[in-house]
Amino acid sequence: MKKILLYTGLLATVLATGCKKEYLQTKPTDQVALEEVFTSTTNANAVLNGIYAYMFTRTTTTTSNAQGKPGVAGILLGIDFMGEDVHQANATWFTSTGEGNYVSPRTDTHASNLYYYRTFYRMINNANYILDNIDAATGTDAEKNRIKAEAYTIRAYAYSYLVQFYGTRYDASAKPNNQLAVPLVLTSADIAKPRVSVEQVYTQIISDLDKAIALNVTTKTNKTHADVWVAKGLRARVALTMQDYPNAIKYAKDVIDGGKYPLMSQTDYQSGFNNNGLSEFMWCAMPTTEQGDTFGSYYAQIAYNANTTYMRGTPKMINSALYDQISATDVRKKMWEPSPTAANFPLPTTSFTRRAYMSRKFSVKTVGDPSLGDVPWMRSAEMHLILAEAYARNGQDVLAQAALFALVSKRDLSAIQSIKIGTALIDEIMINRRVELWGEGFRYLDLKRLNLPLNRNAVPNYVATSVSNVMAIPAGDVRFLFLIPRDEINANPNIGPQNP
Repeated sequence: MKKILLYTGLLATVLATGCKKEYLQTKPTDQVALEEVFTSTTNANAVLNGIYAYMFTRTTTTTSNAQGKPGVAGILLGIDFMGEDVHQANATWFTSTGEGNYVSPRTDTHASNLYYYRTFYRMINNANYILDNIDAATGTDAEKNRIKAEAYTIRAYAYSYLVQFYGTRYDASAKPNNQLAVPLVLTSADIAKPRVSVEQVYTQIISDLDKAIALNVTTKTNKTHADVWVAKGLRARVALTMQDYPNAIKYAKDVIDGGKYPLMSQTDYQSGFNNNGLSEFMWCAMPTTEQGDTFGSYYAQIAYNANTTYMRGTPKMINSALYDQISATDVRKKMWEPSPTAANFPLPTTSFTRRAYMSRKFSVKTVGDPSLGDVPWMRSAEMHLILAEAYARNGQDVLAQAALFALVSKRDLSAIQSIKIGTALIDEIMINRRVELWGEGFRYLDLKRLNLPLNRNAVPNYVATSVSNVMAIPAGDVRFLFLIPRDEINANPNIGPQNP
């Protein structure tokens, strides 16, 4: 067996699946042979920690300058700019990086497209190394099970994005969904694999999550790590995407009823969405100042007070029509300012620009660091929204009303439980979903899974030039489907046909 090297304390950087050279890139120091890494659960845990570190690390390669892509968070920002609710006034970053104008998804040589593909496959490949070797490592069964459960969850998480980007939407009424998605790489020995169907990828995601849930890991070192509640939360998220509403209900309710991640107080809600100590943060990045990236981090691109060139000149704004639908007594109304002034919207220096409907939802964590914060990957608020939507789409309106009220009553102390039914109730739930999860990476995915059009023309304050005048895309349009990166096609003779 060829000797393979990797870091013991950092993520092993693995080439995307299908490349002709499959190896772990390293530097000249702090290396051990692969067979030595998995001799103990302590060493295997270091690889696991490396995956989590990679999930919030900006990487740059010779083929992709990833200045605006701080790991998974950069992808979540990018796909939110593919919707209509998060936007900005200038044609910068998410126009030049190709998401807001839908150039990168439809260009197989685009650096951002490759970044999405490569990021998730690197996570998968490293999870595969763990799953292939952990049973033979020395250590307690409890430690092996914890590491294994986290690896299964990470692999499922990565595939849940890949299948939505590079496959057409899952349609429960058209099972099996035989449309092509991505290669299914399940061992470290898998190379040059063909694309498999959307159905097969989702079957594997469910299998991985069911295994992780069965291992029932209830404790973790910190919130960077996945536990059984994260696995159940992801299981609920995936079920919603598959229109499997009974399982979306089951797993979202499991998380809520478990009570480990209660909804935030209104005071905490206004504290900047930047701290892992917030009660409803289930899973998040937790970079330190040393690990942070001053200009390439998530908060450098969305925090209203991030002292970076990008944020000083380009504040993020909410869809004004969406904002107008938020109750005046809802704390979420305070997350954006329709008419910012020096008095009602103080900023660190006079060099900051103010824009109507600009966001104050996200702020930096510490005054001493211009762009540091803990990035939410999953919050329990999402579970409440999944539960409400799944009930409503499953025809259980009374339960949907109660599930929605459980969230809204925390955000709006004057709220009254909805009495809407049917489509009107679903619409109310979706408005709350868009408001609640603004900036956290959901809107493009919701448009695609629900087969909805993109309509920025209905947004009064949307600046068309910021997205090269791409203002409307019909439901089901091919532009919602990412092309397979050209690097993968060139390297993998078995990849199969390109997306249309």
